[in-house]
Amino acid sequence: MPLKKTKPNLNRLDQVVAESLRNQQLREQGYREQALKLYPWICGRCGREFVLKNLRELTIHHKDHNHDHNPSDGSNWELLCLYCHDNEHSRYTEEVLYGSGVVAGGEPKLSSTHKPFADLESLLKKKT
Repeated sequence: MPLKKTKPNLNRLDQVVAESLRNQQLREQGYREQALKLYPWICGRCGREFVLKNLRELTIHHKDHNHDHNPSDGSNWELLCLYCHDNEHSRYTEEVLYGSGVVAGGEPKLSSTHKPFADLESLLKKKT
């Protein structure tokens, strides 16, 4: 007797995905509205100003990259335009993957202490 291949219940999967997206939007809407009331509508990195017409391009960035850490005083948020927000997350991802010298919050750190030309002058003087 041949085995019947069962198709996954796509209807159920669609419902789960839709519910997850709804929950994410509700969660984001809560802290987004709070942050937009707390801070002026200006990108914290490039200084671009926003008005109601283009406000959707202003995002809320979590400084510690933890989207569940949302203190009501806004201490973990900063307003960033789409481009600066994307850049911040790219830098953070590179740090995690490659150790490029960027930490959460955009603060640079020294990735190398080696100074290859530190004693170059004395080496050149020895040869002459």
